Amino acid sequence: MSLAIFFVIIVFLAAIQTAIPFLTKRTIVFGVTVPEKYIEDEQIISYKKRYAILVFLISAIALGAYAIWAITSKPTEELIVLAGTVIQFGIIFISMSLYFYFHGKISQLKRSPRFAKNLKQVQITDLTMRSQDTMLPSYVYFLPIIITIGMIGYTISQYSILPEQIPTHWGPNGQADAFTAKTPFSVITLPLILLIMQVMFLGMHIGTKKSGIKLSATHTNASRNRQLTLRKNTSWLMFLISLLLTMLFSFLQFSTIHPNLISDFVMFLVPIVFLIVVLVGTILFALKVGRADKQLPADIEGDITDFDEDSYWKGGLFYFNKNDPSIFVEKRFGVGWTLNLANPLGYVILIMPIIIILLISFL
Repeated sequence: MSLAIFFVIIVFLAAIQTAIPFLTKRTIVFGVTVPEKYIEDEQIISYKKRYAILVFLISAIALGAYAIWAITSKPTEELIVLAGTVIQFGIIFISMSLYFYFHGKISQLKRSPRFAKNLKQVQITDLTMRSQDTMLPSYVYFLPIIITIGMIGYTISQYSILPEQIPTHWGPNGQADAFTAKTPFSVITLPLILLIMQVMFLGMHIGTKKSGIKLSATHTNASRNRQLTLRKNTSWLMFLISLLLTMLFSFLQFSTIHPNLISDFVMFLVPIVFLIVVLVGTILFALKVGRADKQLPADIEGDITDFDEDSYWKGGLFYFNKNDPSIFVEKRFGVGWTLNLANPLGYVILIMPIIIILLISFL
């Protein structure tokens, strides 16, 4: 079963990595701002196609070799998991290597005289955008938090019937394969970690809700549609993942308290359903946002281009802008958000919860 799980994950990863150049903003190509009048340039289109073909072929070969090896060699579950993990990181490494290669190509192409000839940079603002924003209200993120606090209280009330060995890890088959001694702290470690993750999701939601809304000077309507679609669907996706994590962790906690009430089949099935729903939700999110600015025509024709912020993006991936109060900004390669590394609040929202989770895990 581990083979099937990793096979699905690798297919999903390969599909997303292959499609990324076609899902980013219209005027951003491999992390570089390209004037609207040149986004259909044959050279640029060929770079996108070459990236997609190479990532697809390499991923397909790796996936085929992985399946053949697992079926013919009959390796152990540990080896299947290890090989599947290596392939995932391998696909990411290869796709990012290709990204940096084509990022350099586009940067070089952009420096040619014809790309900057007689183009005026324009930056626009729409003061009515906030009123059109349909992101979820922040209070809905308190629902999973309330459920988790209730689970912590229930666990404490059932302390006397808990087993002497508390599960700390579950394998691909849904069965616990690592344990720790029962203590007042260890019995609530899992819901505590979940609670910290939920607070992090709430912080990310607030950060994205307060982030700046950047519009294109030449494709104002298309960029407005993308921004509104991105913000709305991001809030729904984060809430869905937070809720699903709450259900999964609560289920695992409940199975620890009442192990005889849950069959092995259910223990196996629940994580699979969780994985499938998250993957499908992520794919739908990427496709919906990625296509949001591709259907509408240009609003303005002429010798203008969007304000060039390439100097704030290191390698087209890492954003440093002290003048931008936004904590999160839209990614330049991929679909979603990335951190404004010049804003210290972002480190508090993302880094601090991870440090706390690691401390709880080690304790």
